Parts: sequence; structure tokens; C-alpha cells
Amino acid sequence: MSLLNEYVGGVTWGFMGRRGTWALDSAETSMELMKSVTGANWTAIAFSAIQATPQSTEIPYWELPTVTDDEVLWAIRKAKSLQLKVCLKPIVNCADGTWRAHINFFDKDVPCEPKWSEWFRSYTAFILHYAAIAEESGCEMFCIGCELVQADRREAEWRALIAEVRKVYSGVITYNCDKYQEDNVTWWDALDVISSSGYYPEHDWEAQLDRIEAVVKKQDKPFFFMEAGCPSRTGSAAIPNDWTLAGEPSEEEQSRFYQAMFGSCERRDWVQGFMLWDWPARLYPPEEAPVNDDYCMYGKAAAPVIKDYYTSKING
Repeated sequence: MSLLNEYVGGVTWGFMGRRGTWALDSAETSMELMKSVTGANWTAIAFSAIQATPQSTEIPYWELPTVTDDEVLWAIRKAKSLQLKVCLKPIVNCADGTWRAHINFFDKDVPCEPKWSEWFRSYTAFILHYAAIAEESGCEMFCIGCELVQADRREAEWRALIAEVRKVYSGVITYNCDKYQEDNVTWWDALDVISSSGYYPEHDWEAQLDRIEAVVKKQDKPFFFMEAGCPSRTGSAAIPNDWTLAGEPSEEEQSRFYQAMFGSCERRDWVQGFMLWDWPARLYPPEEAPVNDDYCMYGKAAAPVIKDYYTSKING
């Protein structure tokens, strides 16, 4: 796998992937700035399909607000024109605002109740649609799911899905498990790469990396963080996964988190990179960076920290 001999200095682009916001001049400028500001060599092109509730069993990925196939292909072409390698990352979310980790059904199929079998049938169609696009467009990696914590236990269904994906996609396949879940997934062996969401408190990286390292060594698979980042907001370095946390805008907080994360991961040669969270298709003006308290690093103190680190790893 190419991933074995190349550092992944990546940034996630385009989330949530709302129809009509890609394939525009503003989106083109956004991706160009992502590349130049961070020094990235990879990007995860991320977008959502929306099911109604956590107990819905249909994922209508062809409907609004999901980006069109033409928009997805546009983003892949644009990334490749910038010499970025691409991981295509379709994500399922819930229209009622419930986090996708809570998509869940009874362990046994029960008549008159929504079923795992029905959900996985729809989810498989969703994933195979984009796996075929990833193959057609030459994406170097494909992510088959993101932070579906309650679904992680359905080992047989995931193994069946991975086998179907391999029939249409020939590149590197991964799954993005949620933070703290690396040692709960029982089907890593079926994938090419282990990846997870690295939203760990700034002072807890060593303990969490010790735990993850045991999984990586046991599986003997490459590993990188498919997501990792921190809002530029007071208090966020301690709870980087909480995007609703109340706090004042703070570039220093975000920069400090990145320094802590990079410092700890630098001492672990098995951490083969990051797809940092995140970079929107429509950027805020640079003069608004000091008051922007979201994850994007554009115009903030964390940006040169990221670029310096990525440049050293990619060129080293």
C-alpha cells in the first residue's frame, strides 16, 4: 500500500457537503488556500447523506442536501490538480440532529421494528455508489464509515460490506472509528488501514496513544487519524470533540492543542498522519479569523504550526 511509505499530511475538505456549495469559484479558492496554508499532501473529501432519525432505515443519498455526483467528481479533480491525494469520505447523518454514533437497532431482527438488516441494505447501496466513483476518479483511499459507534458491533455486516466494496474499488480501504473506540472494533483485519478520530484532551495524548498502540501492534496495520482537531475556543483543548462548548474565540487554545498533539504523536512512529478537521468549501474572510471559533485553521495561529509540522514530515 502506498500509505505504508508516505506520511499522510491531510486536511478534511468540504463538510457537510451541501448541494450547490461545491464546484463554485469560492470552493475552488478554498481548496487552493487549504493546500497553500497547511502544506497538505492529502485531503479527505467529506460529505453527508441524511437519514431522518437514528432509527430510520433509508439513506436517500441522491436527495438534497447531499452534493451531486458531479460536485463530488469536481472536488476530486480539483484536489488532483493541486497534487493532493484523495480519500473519499461519504458520511451518514441524521436530519433530526442526533449524532450518527447513535444510529442503532435491536440486535435481533424483530417484526414491525426497524432492523439492522434493512439499514445495512441501504447503507451498502450508499457506500457502493461512492466506492464506484472513487474507483472511476482514481481516489487513492476510500473510507467506508465514520464514527458509527453503535453499528461497530455488527461485525458480520461490516465484513460483508467490505467484501462488496472490494469488488468495485481497488484502492486503500479504511474505517474511521470514533475516539476511544479503536480497541472495540473487531474487524480491523478486513481493512487495509486503521483510522480513528483523534479528539483527545491536550494533556491525555500519551495515555490514549499507549492504548491505541496496543491495537495497532496487534493488528499489524498502518494507522493514521482520519479526523483530529480543536476549535479555536477557550476550553476546547480539554474537550476538542465538543463543537457546542461555550467559550470565547481563542487562537492560542487551538494552537496549543496542535502543539500538544503533534508533540506526542511525533514520538510514535506508527502514527502515519492526520486528516485534520476541517476546512469548509466556503471560507470566512481572513479578517474574521480572530472571531471565528470553529475548527478551521485558516488565518489563525495554528496554521503555521500545522504547515511547519507537515512540511517536516512530508519532506523528511
